[in-house]
Amino acid sequence: MSSRTSKSRFTRPTSLALAVGLAAAGACAQYPGQIIKKDKATPELRAIAVLEWTGDEGKPKTSRIVPITVYDGQALQDGGVYLARPQPLALTSEVEYELEKNGARFGLYDIRTAGQEQGSWVGYGLWKPLPSAKPAAPKPVVDDGFDANDDKPVLHRKHEGNSGSSDSGASGPSPDPDRPTLHKKSGTDDSGKSTSSSGPAADPDRPTMHKKTSDDSSPSGSTSSSNSDHPVLHKGTESSADTNDGERTGAADPDRPHLMRGKPTGNGPDVLPSLMGLPADMQQAVAVSDERNHPEHQWNYAWANPDDELKMKEDMEDIARKSLDLTPPLAPKTKRVAAKAHAKPAPPPEPPPLMDEKFRVFELAYGSGATMVLSAHTDGPAKQQKFVTLIAQPDLYGNALVLLKNVTDGEHLDETPRMKLIDAVDALADNRGELLFELRGATQRQFALYRVLRGTAEKIFITGGGEYGIAPGE
Repeated sequence: MSSRTSKSRFTRPTSLALAVGLAAAGACAQYPGQIIKKDKATPELRAIAVLEWTGDEGKPKTSRIVPITVYDGQALQDGGVYLARPQPLALTSEVEYELEKNGARFGLYDIRTAGQEQGSWVGYGLWKPLPSAKPAAPKPVVDDGFDANDDKPVLHRKHEGNSGSSDSGASGPSPDPDRPTLHKKSGTDDSGKSTSSSGPAADPDRPTMHKKTSDDSSPSGSTSSSNSDHPVLHKGTESSADTNDGERTGAADPDRPHLMRGKPTGNGPDVLPSLMGLPADMQQAVAVSDERNHPEHQWNYAWANPDDELKMKEDMEDIARKSLDLTPPLAPKTKRVAAKAHAKPAPPPEPPPLMDEKFRVFELAYGSGATMVLSAHTDGPAKQQKFVTLIAQPDLYGNALVLLKNVTDGEHLDETPRMKLIDAVDALADNRGELLFELRGATQRQFALYRVLRGTAEKIFITGGGEYGIAPGE
């Protein structure tokens, strides 16, 4: 978490733990005036959400935030319904989320309002950059005194009582006769009377700006010294307005539009335009809100040998093609001719391409091995496409060991949704990452968290519950 303390991570002005206490107190019908103190045993809540947007990162065109889960210290609660009054607690106004990509923070998102889309709560707000460190204050300049032998020019502050003249009795050095001096122009005193001036006479051809006196209340006043041909702007009053015939009336035109300075009132809070539906250019990122500050934990895995990563990716691609029935065709058999016995064999055919292939490698705990995720689909019409998602780890022999495999097609997405990786996130605040997937069907979707531990990939949470979202073999 960032060290920023002006805004709480989960709620502001009310913290999540205090909000839980207030909700419990309301259920017990506390008498008016009772002060509810925060119990030391009240857990620190941690919310996980997914920010979705279109446009550029940091300056999106549209955006929304989808609550996933709230960890209450004991279990993962559904963020879309947890303490809803009526909106869930995770979407309370001014809740601040930190945006993460592969564990690294890259922005903030402040909730301003919430609403429902297709029966599910989503939040709307503002994307803000991470706060930058304030520059160090410059050190004060200490005057060590004047060095007479130094040829550099020096600026001195004039002391009180030192007018700089030789007859003032000042102990300072006499002024340089060749140094230019700025004099205050003397023309009139405070009472408006003319005084003598030792300076040169004013240039008659030079324009002069005069300060308006209290007597110049109108452009036609006899005491005004301004030029009668010079246009003058006057401040309007609420009791006067120009009519069509040029006369002044005592009431303003009620149908006349007015331009006012400042922000409009009554139009609700400022938020980004709402994101609707699932557009093709939609981007997603993990968002975390927590009252406590946690150190940044990046999830990328560093291979000791880059060739190992390439081999693992090729192994997983072969598994994905077999799962999608994309095995390359066998080379046609040809009759062996004695004259061409020495000819080179034909090269194997190119493997069928995997569309929209994504391959990522995570280190979900410090010192743990690599956890690999590959997803892809076949080419063709949407209804005929097949989708695959693999979670794997290297085995003792250097091969990819598949821990979870999800295979579906465009005609059965509502029965078996496709698994779309969002990112890794520490949902339980235990410094271990979980894999967050979107389970997207044809007409609905959910989000699920998977914990990879001891050679297994276990689903530990799913939004909404129900049979939808259960992959085959789980």
